[in-house]
Amino acid sequence: MNTRLRIHREGRTLLILLCLLLFAVHVPIYLYSPHAIFAVTLVLSAVVLVFVTFFFRNPERVLDVDDPTAVVAPADGTVVVVEPVVENEYFHEERLQVSIFMSPFNVHANWYPVEGMVIESSHQKGRHRGAWLPKSSTENERSLVVIRTCTSALVAVRQVAGAMARRIVTYAKPGTEARRNVHMGFIKFGSRVDMYLPVDTEIFVECGDIVRGNQTVLGRLPKQTSDNNEENNIV
Repeated sequence: MNTRLRIHREGRTLLILLCLLLFAVHVPIYLYSPHAIFAVTLVLSAVVLVFVTFFFRNPERVLDVDDPTAVVAPADGTVVVVEPVVENEYFHEERLQVSIFMSPFNVHANWYPVEGMVIESSHQKGRHRGAWLPKSSTENERSLVVIRTCTSALVAVRQVAGAMARRIVTYAKPGTEARRNVHMGFIKFGSRVDMYLPVDTEIFVECGDIVRGNQTVLGRLPKQTSDNNEENNIV
C-alpha cells in the first residue's frame, strides 16, 4: 500500500504561498519578540499548515467495478438526503436525489459516480449558506454536470458550495468522457454533492451513512429507463 501523502493540485499553490507567508511573518517575530511569543505563533502556524495540508490531501483510490449500472459515491462524507424530488434546473421532472455532505475534515476531491459522456456542464452563482440545509441545493453557488451513461441513463451531479466553501472547481466539460477513478472536480472548504438519478434506481445507502468517494457503491441504475426514449429530447 502506498502511504505517501499526496497533495491535490488545487492546493499546491496555496500551500506554497502559505509557507512563504508564514516564513515572512515569523522572521521579525523571531528577531524582535520574546521567545515565548515566537513559540506560541510557531505552534499556531504549524496547526494551520497541518490543517490546510490535511484538507488538500489526495488519496490514491482505484475501484474496479465491471457493472456499468453501478453508482459510486462521488465524494467522501455523510448521506443527508435519499428521496424523490422534482429537479427543476435541468430535468424538470421527478428524480431520485442522493446528497452527500462534506465536512472540512473530509477529502474534497469529487469523482465521476458513473461512466459515460458529459453532455452538460454549467455554473451558477449564489449564496453561501450551510451546505447541510435543503435550500442550499437551489440557492447556493453550484455547478451542474449531466452524464449520459453507456446504458443511456441520464445522471446529474451538482457540486454545491457551503458556508466555508468559496470556490467550486469543475473539470467536466461537454464532450468529456466520464470514467471511474477520475476526478470530476474539487470543492474548497466544506460543501455538498447532490446526485439526481432515475426514480427506479436501486439504492444501497440511507441517511446517516458514511461514504467514501470512489469507493462506496451507492446503488444500481435500472437497465431500462425513460431516459432511453427521451435522450434525444434532453440535450
